[in-house]
Amino acid sequence: MPPEKLEEENRGILVLGINRAYAKNSLSKNLVKTLSKTVDALKSDKKVRTIIIRSEVPGIFCAGADLKERAKMHPSEVGPFVSKIRAVINDIANLPVPTIAAIDGLALGGGLELALACDIRVAASSAKMGLVETKLAIIPGGGGTQRLPRAIGMSLAKELIFSARVLDGQEAKAVGLVSHVLEQNPEGDAAYRKALDLAREFLPQGPVAMRVAKLAINQGMEVDLVTGLAIEEACYAQTIPTKDRLEGLLAFKEKRTPRYKGE
Repeated sequence: MPPEKLEEENRGILVLGINRAYAKNSLSKNLVKTLSKTVDALKSDKKVRTIIIRSEVPGIFCAGADLKERAKMHPSEVGPFVSKIRAVINDIANLPVPTIAAIDGLALGGGLELALACDIRVAASSAKMGLVETKLAIIPGGGGTQRLPRAIGMSLAKELIFSARVLDGQEAKAVGLVSHVLEQNPEGDAAYRKALDLAREFLPQGPVAMRVAKLAINQGMEVDLVTGLAIEEACYAQTIPTKDRLEGLLAFKEKRTPRYKGE
């Protein structure tokens, strides 16, 4: 595909690549700070329509917290630092646009928690993932005890956390931890390529609709059905006065592709 065609196809897709190769992309103070600044900037970037989080290090997504750095911390520093990790992962979960985690390698502890904060997870069959904190006599502190049960059910989540078990891509797909699993390719980026395919499927849709659909789903899942339906109604109402909605109707009438502007 010509470069200009590829660029047009990918416009609106932002790829957030993690590259801390010497430490297996582990979450250090500096990496968490950098990630936090990046995510803050993305919250209000209207040009971004879908975000893919991936690793630029072959065979690694994120190995979790930087334990070498952690070992040098005073006990009084540990809690506040874990709170910072939890906060940036929460910020990722609350980004207004669809997010996809492309897991082409190892995703342990905080690395899996980072992926759990994304709307969709895709993995290579060779990937390894698990919340292994109990091996270190701690618990998942970046949202894992809350998001894993919501993703795969309470009983199985407890089993995985209690055992610190690590799953491969196929096992993760079988329990519903990831949506898609791919055989790894020679380039080592099978999950990333699938994430790009998914992102391109999302791009043609109305930007306002995508944002409020995510909001309705996220908020509705935390409440009873009656309240959830009220949330849906309120979110739907936000799409009615938009120019995009009128453009969608006109494009349907004229049998052409709609040209949405996010207005």
